[in-house]
Amino acid sequence: MLNIIGAIVSGAIIGVLARFFFPGEVDMGFFATIALGIGGSLLAGLVTSRGRSDFHRAGCLASILGGMALILIGRLFF
Repeated sequence: MLNIIGAIVSGAIIGVLARFFFPGEVDMGFFATIALGIGGSLLAGLVTSRGRSDFHRAGCLASILGGMALILIGRLFF
């Protein structure tokens, strides 16, 4: 239970920071920001694991960069 709450809290913090550092306006709601932070952490974890079987969430800086990458991908396709 605490792991889920920790993921939500860290997702909110990472999502807010990714939106802050991304150039231009990012129009998202609160729950989309949390999803952005969690998704950015998972994306960065996939990139940093490099095919190893021991997958884990990435660190703070990599998660922010992953969130910014998700914003960019969203803008390119939607």
